[in-house]
Amino acid sequence: MGKMFAPERRKLIMDMLNERQRITIKDLSTEINVSEATLRTDLTKLEEDGLLKRTHGGAMLTDHLDSEISFSTREGKNKDEKTAIAKKAIEFISNGQCIMLDASSTALELARILADKNIKLTVVTSGIKTALELNEHPDITVILLGGIVKRGSHSLEGSLGINILNQIHIDLMFTSANGFSLDSGLTDFSVYEVELKKAMVNASNKVIALLDHTKINKNSIASFASIDQIDSIITDGEITEEFAQKLKDVNITITQVNPEND
Repeated sequence: MGKMFAPERRKLIMDMLNERQRITIKDLSTEINVSEATLRTDLTKLEEDGLLKRTHGGAMLTDHLDSEISFSTREGKNKDEKTAIAKKAIEFISNGQCIMLDASSTALELARILADKNIKLTVVTSGIKTALELNEHPDITVILLGGIVKRGSHSLEGSLGINILNQIHIDLMFTSANGFSLDSGLTDFSVYEVELKKAMVNASNKVIALLDHTKINKNSIASFASIDQIDSIITDGEITEEFAQKLKDVNITITQVNPEND
């Protein structure tokens, strides 16, 4: 297989994990042809990055733990922050636009607010729940992107639905991510989901990232939007002057919201 660099190996490990949810060091060692000691180091590093959980003799996806605990728990996590971020996001939307929403719980929160608003929109989404949330609105046309339904979630992934994007002009895309950093832009866990998200980003005129404070300055496995493709960030995170300036230098506007703690 030739010499593999650590990042490639780790990406391979994550790909295998995404496929199987659980892996043992023995299997990895056989399949990647690397010593168990090296793999232990890899797994420790990936665990530190929050990407997997070490088990006796191997690892499992933290994402899998999450998807076991499922979307509804994730939805409940940081609920106030997500609501505050979604409320702010509404201010970017104007009547008659075509907007895109990813399958994140923050975008779903945004859809819930839109469902009660008197507004005319076309909404393109990769989120099944998001589509259903807006389905009853008399003045919102909903387009659900096709794709493979991801287990344990309400999102679509893969490139089956990408062609539809060539036929629609999208003004704004609202997306969350597992991580955002100046090096990697917006990143996510699943290489398959990223494929669709990349196409969504490319099809959009403007990209607005909805990021609660746990996502800032954090990297995940695969990037789906580079720094120059992001126009705005809405977050509840603490923003240092230095960070704000760095974002300004790359033409990203940042809006900070404060969750109401009632």
